[in-house]
Amino acid sequence: MWMQRLAEAETALHKLNTGAAVQSLSYDGESVTFTPTSLGKLRNWIGELRVALGLQSISRPRSRRVSFR
Repeated sequence: MWMQRLAEAETALHKLNTGAAVQSLSYDGESVTFTPTSLGKLRNWIGELRVALGLQSISRPRSRRVSFR
């Protein structure tokens, strides 16, 4: 189920990146529509699915060492 959602989301992202105006995804009786202006939301959703599937770890900003001169 999660792998299918990831595949659908990645396909929608590809279509939006190659010129499609609108992409809709449906799951659990709900529908979500993405447009080129909502690419960031779609990328976030793909990241959340990858984390849920264990394909990607949660990325955190790297720590930076502070030095005083």
